[in-house]
Amino acid sequence: MLSDVTTPQDLDDRLREALAALAGPEQRRDPAEPVTDGAALTGAQALDLFDAQVTSRQLDLAGRWLRSFGEGYYTIGSAGHEGNAAVAAAVRATDPALLHYRSGAFYCVRAAQATADPDSAGPVAATAPARDAADTTADQHPAADDRADGAGHGEDAAGPAGDRPFARGYAEAARDVLRGMVASAREPIAGGRHKVFGRADLAVVPTTSTIASHLPRAVGMGLAVERLRRLDMAGRRTGTGVRIGSGGGAEHAPWPPDAIVVCSFGDASVNHASATAAFNTAGWYDHTGLRIPVLFVCEDNGLGISVRSPKGWVATALQARPGIRYFAADGTDPLRAYEVAAEAAAWVRRHRRPAVLHLSTVRLMGHAGADVETAYRGAEEIAADLERDPVVGAARLLVSAGVATGADLLARYDEIGWRVRRIAEEVLDEPKLTAPAEVVAPLAPRRPVRVARAVADAAARASGPGAAARAESFGGKPPELAGPLTLAQSINAALADGMLDHPQMAVFGEDVAAKGGVYGVTKGLRERFGAARVFDTLLDETSVLGLGLGAGLAGMLPVPEIQYLAYLHNAEDQLRGEAATMQFFSQGAFRNPMVVRVAGLAYQEGFGGHFHNDNSVAVLRDVPGLVIAVPARPDDAAPMLRTCLASAAVDGSVCVFLEPIALYHTRDLYADGDGEWLAGYPEPGAWVSGHVPIGRARVYGVGSAEDVTIITFGNGVRMSLRAAAALADEGIGTRVVDLRWLAPLPVADIIREAAATGRVLVVDETRRSGGVGEGVIAALVDAGYVGAARRVAGVDSFVPLGPAARQVLVSEEAITQGARTLLAR
Repeated sequence: MLSDVTTPQDLDDRLREALAALAGPEQRRDPAEPVTDGAALTGAQALDLFDAQVTSRQLDLAGRWLRSFGEGYYTIGSAGHEGNAAVAAAVRATDPALLHYRSGAFYCVRAAQATADPDSAGPVAATAPARDAADTTADQHPAADDRADGAGHGEDAAGPAGDRPFARGYAEAARDVLRGMVASAREPIAGGRHKVFGRADLAVVPTTSTIASHLPRAVGMGLAVERLRRLDMAGRRTGTGVRIGSGGGAEHAPWPPDAIVVCSFGDASVNHASATAAFNTAGWYDHTGLRIPVLFVCEDNGLGISVRSPKGWVATALQARPGIRYFAADGTDPLRAYEVAAEAAAWVRRHRRPAVLHLSTVRLMGHAGADVETAYRGAEEIAADLERDPVVGAARLLVSAGVATGADLLARYDEIGWRVRRIAEEVLDEPKLTAPAEVVAPLAPRRPVRVARAVADAAARASGPGAAARAESFGGKPPELAGPLTLAQSINAALADGMLDHPQMAVFGEDVAAKGGVYGVTKGLRERFGAARVFDTLLDETSVLGLGLGAGLAGMLPVPEIQYLAYLHNAEDQLRGEAATMQFFSQGAFRNPMVVRVAGLAYQEGFGGHFHNDNSVAVLRDVPGLVIAVPARPDDAAPMLRTCLASAAVDGSVCVFLEPIALYHTRDLYADGDGEWLAGYPEPGAWVSGHVPIGRARVYGVGSAEDVTIITFGNGVRMSLRAAAALADEGIGTRVVDLRWLAPLPVADIIREAAATGRVLVVDETRRSGGVGEGVIAALVDAGYVGAARRVAGVDSFVPLGPAARQVLVSEEAITQGARTLLAR
C-alpha cells in the first residue's frame, strides 16, 4: 500500500502503477493525426510532450537521489508543473524566455526545439487554435505564422511509443540540469555558480531565485523588442560595431522582429512588489498606446512553500490587471493547456500587447528536498494533487487517442529514467569550481584598453565623419565653444555626445523628457533625439530599472535616471539580484549593459531633508561588480560618463553614475564670483588625453603638498579644497585626492598618495558606519600602511530639514580641525 507522503520513491511507484493500469486503446490511431477530432495537437506531438514531461520528472527524482548521498545541491523540482511543456510548444524557439524555477519541462521542450530537424513535425498545432470573434479583424497573418517551431522526433514518432529514441534535445536538457544540480563547472550557462534554467542558443535567459524579480526585466525586454522592431535597427550594434546586447563570443542570434517575451512565475509571486510593479508598468504603457509583447505565465499550484494562495485570489488578481489580457488553462490537461497557450501566444504576437496565462498546476514532493509538507498539508489534500499528476494526464490522453498503450508509456518512462540516471552518474565526476579566480571570472570583466580604444574611436567619429551631425545637433554651437560649464551642463553635453555615438542609447526616467529633469540635466535631449530615445516613465523605480535591464539585454544601451538616491532603495534588488548577477550566472553569454544616473548626496541649500539629501551608498558598494562613479567637477563629469558608456558597451558593465545634486549648478570655489568650479568642455580631439579610466583618482596639490593627504569624493572635494587653502595660509601643504570611483576604489592611488605624506585624513560625506571611509581605511591597512590616519564622516543619522542638517554632515571646519589634529600627533 502506497503512503500518503510524496517521497521520490512513492511518487515514482504511483506513476508506474498508474501507467501500468491504463488499458490499451480500442483502436490504434496514426500518430500523424490529431489526438481528437479537430484537436490542435497530433499524436506524435503529444508523445513529444510526454517525453519532455517524463524527462523533467526523472530529473526531479535524480536530484533527490543525488542529494541523498551529498552530491546534489539543488532539489527544488518541477514535479506537478510539467504542463508548462505545452506552453513551450505553443511559443517559438526564438521567443526569449525567462523561466520560473519549476519550468523544467518547458526547458526540455525548448532544448528539443533547438536540435530538431527543421522538416520534422514536432509539437506544433495541426490546426489553428480557436480564436474569439474580437480577434478576427485584427489578424493579419496566416494561422501557420502563429504556430511554434518544430521540436522532437517528427516522423520518427510514428512507431510504437516504447520504441522511440530518446531525443538528443531532451538528453542535452537533462545534462544541463544535472550539471547545475551537482555544481559542475561544465554546466553551460552558470558554470557551476548556480542551478538555473538558461542557455543563450535556446533564448532562455537565466533568472535567479529571487521571487518575481525577473518580471520587471521581462517588461523592459518587451518594450525594447518592440522599439527595436519599429526603429528597424538591424544588427543591434553601436556606432563602432560593438555588440552591446550580448557578450563577446555569444552564440545566440538576435531575436526576430515579431518575437514575444515569455516570462513564467509562481502563484505566490503575484503578491510580490516586483510583480505588482511589472504588471502595473505593462498595463500603464498599454494604456498610453505603447506596445509591450510579453506573455506572462503564472504557474499556480496554490502554495508559496507552506502559505496557501486563498481560493480564487490569483485569478481575481490577474484578471483585475488593466491592460493585460487574461487566459486560463488546466496545466494537468495537456491538450487544453496547449490550445490555450497557443491562443495566448498568438494574441500577444498579433497585437504586440501583454497577456497572462493562468496555468493551474499541482506541487508534488513538497517545495524542496528538505520540506516536510505533511507538517502543513493533510493527507487528503496531498492525495488530491497526486490524482491530478500532469504526467498521468498526458498518458491518459495518449491512450484514449489510440496513440500508445499504458505498457508502451511505462516502457518509455523507464527508458528515459535509465537515460537520466546514467547522465547523472556521468556528471558526478565532472570538475567543480576550485579557485576564487574561477568563481569571479565572469562577474564583471574589465578590459580598460578596449574601453580606452572605444573612447578614442568615439572621438575620431565625432571630429571626423560625425562632425557635421554633431554640429547640427548642438545647433551649430558645440559645447566646447559654449564657455565654462557647470556640472549639470557638462553631463548634459556628454549625454548628447553619447546619444550621437550610440544609436541604440536611450535616456529615460521620471521627468527626464518633457521637463528635462528636475535639475535640467536632460534639458533639450528629447527635442534633439526624439521621444523614442528620450522618454518619461511612470513613477516607479523598480520599473525604471527593470526597463533598463530588459533594454540592455535586448541590445540597447540604456541610461535610466533615478530621480533621487533615496528613491533607489525600494528598487535596489533590480541592481543587486538582477543586473549585477547576469554575467555571473551566464558566464558572459548574456549581459545587461546599463548606466544608471542617480542624483544624490547632501548639501542642497534650503531644500529637501532626507529624501532629497540622502547620503547612503553602502548598499551600492556592497554589490559585486557594480561600477560607481561620482563626478565632482565639470571637467571630470564628461570623461567619466564617456568611460561608463564605453565600459557598458564593451564589457557589459552595470554602472551607477552618482551625481552630487549640490554641485550641479555650483560655479565658484573659493570666493563668490571666482568661477573656479566651472570648466570648459573638451573638444573631441582632447577626449583621448582626458580619458578617465575606471578606478583612477585625481590628485590636487595645495601648497607644498607634503604634510597631509586628504582623501575624499563628491561634495567633499570642494570642501577639502577650500579647507586646504585655509591650511596653506598656515603653512600646511595638502594633497587632496578625489576618489572619483567608489567601486572599484582607486586603491593604488590611495596607497601612493598616503605614503607621500604619512598622514591621511579621510573625508567621507556618507555615514560613519558603512560609509566609504571604512573601505578606504581598510585598503590602507591591507596594504600595510603604517602612517597616521583619521576620519571625518557624517553622523549615523538621516539628514534632517533646514539648518539642522549641518549638525550631522561634514563641514569645512571639521576637515580643517581634523588635519590639524593629525599634524599635532
